[in-house]
Amino acid sequence: MDPSRMRFRQHLKTEMAHYACDCWDLEIQSSYGWVECVGHADRACYDLDVHSKKTKTPMLATQRLDTPKEIEVAKLKFDRKALGKAFRQDQRVVSGALEALAESWATFDPIATALETDGKTNVDGFEVTKDMLTWTKTSKKVSEIKFTPSVIEPSFGMGRILYSLLEHSFYQREGDEQRIVMKFKPAVAPNKCAVLPISSSPEVNAIVDEIAADLMESDLSTRVDKSTAALGRRYARADELGVPFAVTVDFDTLKDDTVTVRERDSMVQIRLAKSEVTRLMFDIVHGRTTWKDAVKTHRIVQVNEDGETTGAEGATTVVEGTIRGKFSRPAEQI
Repeated sequence: MDPSRMRFRQHLKTEMAHYACDCWDLEIQSSYGWVECVGHADRACYDLDVHSKKTKTPMLATQRLDTPKEIEVAKLKFDRKALGKAFRQDQRVVSGALEALAESWATFDPIATALETDGKTNVDGFEVTKDMLTWTKTSKKVSEIKFTPSVIEPSFGMGRILYSLLEHSFYQREGDEQRIVMKFKPAVAPNKCAVLPISSSPEVNAIVDEIAADLMESDLSTRVDKSTAALGRRYARADELGVPFAVTVDFDTLKDDTVTVRERDSMVQIRLAKSEVTRLMFDIVHGRTTWKDAVKTHRIVQVNEDGETTGAEGATTVVEGTIRGKFSRPAEQI
């Protein structure tokens, strides 16, 4: 995903859901414009408070303190007869709400002030009068704190995210609009590696199967293409599917047990022992090394569509082919 085409946007108060005290969207830019793909809502204590009221069951968490401390609280004494007459079956809800506020004088002080001044106050939608309770300010030693946990709600639009990933990964080779590439990172590419034979001979195919089996044994999903299409065409097929690497078994493999590994985006190829392929692919996919590091430690080669090595780093000449045949020319133009 292209980080420059992603942003976080905070909701305005006018568009906030009734249950949220804050909300942020992750938006991704695509051909449809900026599209919300992930929503993060801070629901605070709304869910547990509502559930607690409906079920008449406290939904509290407990935090134990390493060292007990003194806190100021309100000690309440209820007139159960007055509460029962006023609230009937809801009297436990009202007394529970008042007791929760009384756990800290800082939260109960506004209630006490309103009762002293106006003779009544509102607690969770219930009108409480001064004759229903008495209170005294006191202190107590506590070794734990009870609180209602807040809830953070993340919501992912997987269809939108996957579409954005596909669109961000799509591009065309410069100078050739027919060459389509999906630039998936190795970690998320459905197929991590393609294994291609240069010919359909049994000897070459046996090595292809050996390498593919070794890769899949290490949980690296592998695509094998033994079709008779030109090697360049098979590279293009792998590029369209977003396969980040292609291993080619060529005629040199039969001589020295080496293969070429091609990187999809740069199309740079290196030659290495076939026994090193699985470890290199595994390390790149799991972020233990990078393709840039591999290029520094292995020989870079150029391979044409027939699978022939036509040049290497430091070579004085390269081989080029035309409709009339093949010829050598200086590696660097004079």
